[in-house]
Amino acid sequence: MKGTALSALFAAATLLASPVFADDLCTINLQKINDMQATAGNTSEGLDKSVTEHVDEAKQAQASGDTAKCIEITSKVVNRLEKTDKGSGSSSGGA
Repeated sequence: MKGTALSALFAAATLLASPVFADDLCTINLQKINDMQATAGNTSEGLDKSVTEHVDEAKQAQASGDTAKCIEITSKVVNRLEKTDKGSGSSSGGA
């Protein structure tokens, strides 16, 4: 039983380390950012500009084959947008 669990864990780790998965994560993050921007309420102009600049940088990294950089950039943007969304949701709930 222990060997089966270890084999499954090894298989999962192999999939996560796969370059195909990494490219998918880059693409998934870019799509998630696009979706979050489309459904976001009012955001500051500075945040919108910053997100756009980071997305452009991530797309350039992806096009040049630097998937790790694309994931790094897009993950930060997704986290920032999620924090901004949570912050705006909690402040409007108290009004």
